[in-house]
Amino acid sequence: MAGFHQAPCTYVGQVSLKVRDLDRALRFYRDVIGFKVLTQTGASATLTADGRTALLTVERPEDAAPKQGRTTGLYHFALLLPTRADLARIVKHFARIGLRFGSSDHLVSEALYLSDPDGNGIEIYRDRDPSEWNWKRGEVEMAVDPLDFRDLVGLGDDKPWDGLPVGTLMGHIHLHVSELGPAERFYADGLGFEVVNRFGSQALFLSTGGYHHHIGLNTWNGVGAPRPAANSVGLRSFTLIYPDEAARERAVLNLRNLGAEVTEQGGAFAASDPSGNRILLAI
Repeated sequence: MAGFHQAPCTYVGQVSLKVRDLDRALRFYRDVIGFKVLTQTGASATLTADGRTALLTVERPEDAAPKQGRTTGLYHFALLLPTRADLARIVKHFARIGLRFGSSDHLVSEALYLSDPDGNGIEIYRDRDPSEWNWKRGEVEMAVDPLDFRDLVGLGDDKPWDGLPVGTLMGHIHLHVSELGPAERFYADGLGFEVVNRFGSQALFLSTGGYHHHIGLNTWNGVGAPRPAANSVGLRSFTLIYPDEAARERAVLNLRNLGAEVTEQGGAFAASDPSGNRILLAI
């Protein structure tokens, strides 16, 4: 569904994580998830699926502390695979190595859930065709139904798993926030996203261009959840890709009108949502 992850949409391009052990993280992201290393230094590495596009950065701060529970921050980042056959292949790969994972059929997509060695949440999913999504009164229908593994792994494609396929994208990001109201104003009125699903009173989903969601927000760690310590492993930042300079300028102006602080350095803009989740605004 690359059309939802290119202009004129605004979408998540890259996620940056803090980890405690870089070598351990790289073994996991290479051998289990199937990334390739694009660049690496002594304290960080940038990962890719196609050998060119950076999707994930893992960084080891000198004073990194274990992940804190019941705080704001990352719920999961979500890797979007090109096809259902790709999802079936990674399911078989996980089964072969004995990895435990969760799963769900969301109606708009089929998804797997797991965590890296530091507890950073990961979703790996494939989208159903948008013609199969059900919209009612401006909201897309989503659910948390059991995944039909028998049908999924019964696909006739016997091609072996060989890492993440070239067309893998950063499909969306899902965040813990302290309150939905201020978060919704920040992402909708500020950054320019539209609410496309309200999942009860504790979660909502936003997108551009009619996607089922580029951003998820929830208060499942508790209303008023505190921010994690600065040195806690977890989310460092994520990047939103705007279609052009004018769209980014509108977002910057809207954020400032909301009272949010937007910093600029060398043509790069950054802001933090009301729960402390840091966002880089790119074009």
